[in-house]
Amino acid sequence: MSRLKELYTNEIVDAMTKKFGYKNVMEVPKLDKIVINMGVGEAKENAKILDTAIKDLETIAGQKAVVTRAKKSVANFKLREGMPIGCKVTLRGEKMYEFLDRLVNLSLPRVRDFRGVNPNAFDGRGNYALGMKEQIIFPEIEYDKVDKVRGMDIIFVTTANTDEEARELLTLFNMPFAK
Repeated sequence: MSRLKELYTNEIVDAMTKKFGYKNVMEVPKLDKIVINMGVGEAKENAKILDTAIKDLETIAGQKAVVTRAKKSVANFKLREGMPIGCKVTLRGEKMYEFLDRLVNLSLPRVRDFRGVNPNAFDGRGNYALGMKEQIIFPEIEYDKVDKVRGMDIIFVTTANTDEEARELLTLFNMPFAK
C-alpha cells in the first residue's frame, strides 16, 4: 500500500471527522479518481503530433491513454465530428495516489514562479481542476526529446459534497494552495 493511501486511511479520516463532525467513517470524502486530459488542436492537420502527445501522457501517467474525438463539427475550426483532437487518462487506486504524490512533491515545485495552485478552481460539487502550461515539469519527460511544449488539465474527482470539504481533503494531501 502506498504512503498516501495509508495516510488517507488513518490521519486524513481522523482530521476530516474532527473538522466536519461526521458520524460515520463512510461519510468522509475521499479521492475518487484523477483525470489527466491533453487537448491537441493541431492533430487535425498532422496525426503524428497526437502520437507524441499520447506518448508523453502515457509516460507521465504510467498508464495507457485514450484518444478523445470531436463531438460536433465546427466549420470555423475546420473540425469534423469524430476527428481525434486529444487524449486522456483516468487514474484510480494505487496509480492515482502515486501520481498525486509525484505531482505535489516533485512536479509542482518545478513550475517557474510557483506560488501555489489556485484555491478557487473548484466546481461547486467538490471536484478540483488544475491547469498545467507545460508537460516538461514532470521528471519522467526528457527535455531534449520534447518536440513542442503542451499543456494539460488535471481534474481531481472527490466524493465530497461541498468545495470546502474537497479543499480540506486536498490540503491534507499536501496540495500547495496559494494563500
